[in-house]
Amino acid sequence: MTARGGNQLRGMMDEGQVRRRSRFAFFVEIYSELAKVTWPDRQTTFRLAMLVIGVAVVMGVFLGIILDTILTTAVERLLLDR
Repeated sequence: MTARGGNQLRGMMDEGQVRRRSRFAFFVEIYSELAKVTWPDRQTTFRLAMLVIGVAVVMGVFLGIILDTILTTAVERLLLDR
């Protein structure tokens, strides 16, 4: 039984309900949260972006050339040399 003395399911719904707010309040909250974020400076952003691009290029070369060559050789030996 709930503290209100009513239906147990109704009591759980009342406890878990979130108050409805306007859409404007939602965007105000988003703006206030983004204002709290510590954004990196331009140099750090550029350096990290170059790091991501470099890792992507290296992985592309690895997967596209080296791994493809190894898999092609393995498939040719297994399926074509029988």
